[in-house]
Amino acid sequence: MAFIEIEHLSHVYHAGEEGAHRALDDVSFAVERGEFVAVLGSNGSGKSTLAKHLNALLLPTEGACRIDGLDTQEEAEVWRIRQKVGMVFQNPDNQLIAAVVEDDVAFGPENLGVPSAEIRRRVDAALAAVNMTPFRSYAPHLLSGGQKQRVAIAGTLAMQTEAIVFDEATAMLDPEGRADILSVVRRLHEERGITVVYITHFMEEAAAADRVLVLDHGHVVMDAPPRAVFSHADELRALGLEVPLAVELRDRLRAAGVALPADLLTEAELVAALGRAAERGGEAVGHRA
Repeated sequence: MAFIEIEHLSHVYHAGEEGAHRALDDVSFAVERGEFVAVLGSNGSGKSTLAKHLNALLLPTEGACRIDGLDTQEEAEVWRIRQKVGMVFQNPDNQLIAAVVEDDVAFGPENLGVPSAEIRRRVDAALAAVNMTPFRSYAPHLLSGGQKQRVAIAGTLAMQTEAIVFDEATAMLDPEGRADILSVVRRLHEERGITVVYITHFMEEAAAADRVLVLDHGHVVMDAPPRAVFSHADELRALGLEVPLAVELRDRLRAAGVALPADLLTEAELVAALGRAAERGGEAVGHRA
């Protein structure tokens, strides 16, 4: 059984009213335990609506969403589902509620009735996992945007959730802050086996995932590893999406006649391929001479 199971899920805002809007339409997919899945889509594609279903913040109009076998539409299971799936949203200021960082991280376990000694252990471990231990006594408003997101992640770790959904969690950060958060997410996934659903519109972030889902007008239109998804650069552009810089350069160079593999994905791969191409060109010149 997959950890997350979405079956023929549709979500209609204002159902039955004149302004009804179908944000998700017959969506089906599964996420295995420990998988890192990125979700891409232009504005209005249904990304954030999907994210909120994974924590039972929204319920399906049709179809089903199950987390570790628990149906989100079963009211009695909602608390258990939210203990299994943590959420990190776009604006950390909407998640941080305590006056001191360590108190904010402790908030969730306290609400669960976790014993004080265990709360302290969880807070220490969660802050260490996101490299925020030196800031434990700081007021959240003194932190940078990236540091606030680290604290939000620590709060979900202290709850000992098995999965974390990141809903455009780096959208308000600068490039350095985005890279910092992505590094934390990748380390938690690789070292702790945390299931990650990473909703973003930054292509380089999606390229770090095991698998990419692409949404368009409430439908899943692509579902494949990043290398396969970004080999369809023209289709992505037609959906209003950009592609990673390395992919953009790859396509321009190939169009100009440079012999490069069609599935290059990262800047490191592009640099290496260009080096090999240059060596081949030098060898050809030497041979003709």
